[in-house]
Amino acid sequence: MRAIVVGAGIGGLAAALSLRRAGCEVTVLERTPRFAEIGAGIQLAPNATRVLRRLGLLDAVAARAARPSRLSFRTWSDGAEICHYTLGRAAENAFGAPYLQVHRADLHRALAAAVSPRTVRLDTAVVRIDQDDASAHVTTERGERLAADLVVAADGVRSAARERLFGADGAVFSHTAAYRALLPAEAVADLELPEYGIWLGPGRHFVHYRVRGGELLNVVAVVGAESARESWTARAEPGEQLREFDGWDSRVLSLLERAGQVFRYGIYTRAPLARWNVGRVTLLGDSAHAMVPFQAQGAAQAFLDAAVLGDVLAGVTPAEVPDALDRYVRRRLPTATSVQAGSARAGEDYHLPDGPEAQARNARMVAYAADRQFGPHAVAWDLDAPDEPRTRPV
Repeated sequence: MRAIVVGAGIGGLAAALSLRRAGCEVTVLERTPRFAEIGAGIQLAPNATRVLRRLGLLDAVAARAARPSRLSFRTWSDGAEICHYTLGRAAENAFGAPYLQVHRADLHRALAAAVSPRTVRLDTAVVRIDQDDASAHVTTERGERLAADLVVAADGVRSAARERLFGADGAVFSHTAAYRALLPAEAVADLELPEYGIWLGPGRHFVHYRVRGGELLNVVAVVGAESARESWTARAEPGEQLREFDGWDSRVLSLLERAGQVFRYGIYTRAPLARWNVGRVTLLGDSAHAMVPFQAQGAAQAFLDAAVLGDVLAGVTPAEVPDALDRYVRRRLPTATSVQAGSARAGEDYHLPDGPEAQARNARMVAYAADRQFGPHAVAWDLDAPDEPRTRPV
């Protein structure tokens, strides 16, 4: 079985590894000329780390990760704790895998190291995908035409493959932008911070957690915005982040003030689709279901796509590929779409104005934490798990 994966990001590399486990000969086509260390922190809930274990990469990723013991929600103005939820060993025991916080580059590096160098072709842009009854084909910018039994389009939120399959719907601006920065942990050691904190305020929220085994503090400050570039490398104007969070708790302001290099990027999503596949070609990851990051599930859902894709293709013949891709989409689309919607609702909830609405939200959070050990986002940690299904309440 021959497979072509378009895109060598996190989802594309995970798909390549999962397809190889299923017995496929895989070629990954990536338009950039080299892998670069871009991005910052990324959270891997147990549904993601279970897949990493299947791929044989959990130990390598965990060695460079932080393992938070709990998540603390705070109020924006004085930092008072609203509630907290358990992570750490308790979550690992309950869900069968750890909750990790890593640098995106460390995760990508571990995935890339597991893929044979002969598998990945860098500096290779795809300009066309077509198919017939017997095979699928991709045409590169240099005019090569490559054949395979299936093509997996993991080409991100601005997926060209999605447009070719389903027409021009375009990436959707979420009307939120995020400031992000990485600080040496020792530079903020004097601040009394929770190890993993989310601070909620009117029209914005603030997240911080450690990566690289605790060496770095990842900071993400999310605000409502009329416009923003979708770019990992666009820098914020000097002091811009401080103005956006004027009046917040002094610890938040100290973190933003001490951050040296601050980037600002627009958060874009894709509208849900009724299907992801046509014949021998399918979408995977952000190209199918790009979502706002407010449940920390974007990478996890791409990992689950990859795991299920490998499952449905194991043992099938080339003639059975279209039916196998139908099964992949039936298993994954409802869950990913549900998580996508839940992430959007979480963002709305985080940004409620002070007053009765925020008070009611805080009361709901306190009641939930008193009744259940893990947060409401943990509902997603069991969905569509490739391991044995679990039935415990979370």
